[in-house]
Amino acid sequence: MLSFISVFNFIIFILFTGFYFYQFYYVIVGLTKKSKVLIAHKDHKYAVVIAARNESAVIGQLINSIKKQKYPSSLIDIYVVADNCTDNTAEVAGKAGATVFKRFNTQLVGKGYALDYAFKIIMDGSEKYEGYFVFDADNLLDENYIAEMNKVFDKGYNIITSYRNTKNYDTNWLSAGYSLWFIREAKYLNNSRMILNTGCAISGTGFVVSDEIIRKNNGWKHHLLTEDIEFSVDNAIQGEKIGYCGTAVLYDEQPYLFKQSWDQRLRWAKGFYQVFAKYGRDLVKSIFKKRSFCCYDMFVTITPALFLSLISVIVNIVFLTLGLINIDTMPEIINETTSAIMMAMINSYFVLFALGVVTTITEWKQINAKPINKIKYLFTFPIFIFTYVPISIVALFRKIEWKPITHNIAKSIEEVRQ
Repeated sequence: MLSFISVFNFIIFILFTGFYFYQFYYVIVGLTKKSKVLIAHKDHKYAVVIAARNESAVIGQLINSIKKQKYPSSLIDIYVVADNCTDNTAEVAGKAGATVFKRFNTQLVGKGYALDYAFKIIMDGSEKYEGYFVFDADNLLDENYIAEMNKVFDKGYNIITSYRNTKNYDTNWLSAGYSLWFIREAKYLNNSRMILNTGCAISGTGFVVSDEIIRKNNGWKHHLLTEDIEFSVDNAIQGEKIGYCGTAVLYDEQPYLFKQSWDQRLRWAKGFYQVFAKYGRDLVKSIFKKRSFCCYDMFVTITPALFLSLISVIVNIVFLTLGLINIDTMPEIINETTSAIMMAMINSYFVLFALGVVTTITEWKQINAKPINKIKYLFTFPIFIFTYVPISIVALFRKIEWKPITHNIAKSIEEVRQ
């Protein structure tokens, strides 16, 4: 038994390293290579689609930031789906200049259904669009956002994601943990993927999708709890390469209350399980039959970390419990298991801390926070990631339903960038 727990934890470490080592290469690429400078030869016409549920506090600021875009206003139309709202979101959005669709459906609940509702109405309308921007109501856009995304869209990409920044990095350790993760994801995952000419991944909000894709799917067909990663995985399997635009900067609000964060990430963890159950087999087939590195990348994104962490926690807890039950006859089990757990946590902490340090240093000017908070929250970033372990365990056994996240940080784009 003594040798088993040591060997087991070493195997888990090797598997983690094997699956994710390529992401360290992504970091090197992000540090050493520059993105191509693109020029658009045409200004394309877009519809902006926003799914909003009781978002009257923030929807006006988003629409205002869209109207301030340095892009021909005649080529941008704004649509808001007021989805099962019980406040005045529809009225606020209408006054701000958006075309509003009111939707009431308590059976088909979630952002995916709201998007599908909007796309079907827009596609049947008289106005024709080449692409659709998708935002959440709490988002804010840099004034050059659409112009920069248009440069990549003009190069033939049917789906493009952007640089995800935040409105409230320094509220507390939770909002900072989210923010640093998404900034790292933009700079050292999607940016590197784009440089290496492999497929990127949509992360929640802030992307554009072509009319061709929407019509092929007859609207928005992705309705799992994490419709963004489902959309990314589905397109990877179909061979559709998602692009990235690092010069298009979007700001969104991150949760800062633990209960709210727990509920959101519980939904994310459950959504990843759902995506794996639905697409896992096709992803594996595409990895080998199509020799698709993008599919491998997506497979690693949704699978190994969750399951390896779960297996590791369960096995170590079993051995720790066994040691406590037999403390008089086998005290060495407790010592070895405790030592193995502590070593794994320490190693993981420093790896995550290092990723946070690299991201913070290179993206220092992009992070909207006091210098002391940029440094302070580096130390809590690994702890934020560790909290995913119990969340993942709970999500495995609990039925999870989509719940709206309350947004109340009503800032203009000018206030955020001060």
